[in-house]
Amino acid sequence: MIEGVVNDRLEAVIALTIEGLSGQARSIDAVIDTGFGGFLTLPPGLIADLRLRFEGTGRATLGDGSEVQFPFYEVAVHWDGRTRFGLADAADTTPLIGMAMLEGHDLHMKVEHGGQVRIQPRT
Repeated sequence: MIEGVVNDRLEAVIALTIEGLSGQARSIDAVIDTGFGGFLTLPPGLIADLRLRFEGTGRATLGDGSEVQFPFYEVAVHWDGRTRFGLADAADTTPLIGMAMLEGHDLHMKVEHGGQVRIQPRT
């Protein structure tokens, strides 16, 4: 089980450890974004620091209807006792966890400042 907390902006936040190509690891706080269908979004500076491998570019439609193009990178994430591999979109934002990372899990939140966040594998 993965546990986190709801912050004062009512965002569900969990700690993640992500790993770069040469094995360097970094612990980060990431916000769960149920409106994001991808795996993970990371800031470009962190992607550069970890030397993540470039995989391609994608397009997305934002909430305001505008379209953006973004690079994406291969990333390893320590997730509930195992390492998962996926694609991280690069964006100038707080690290975001998308629905692709949550697939196969149940998400429970007590939505109030300091509320508990739990992510459990579906049995």
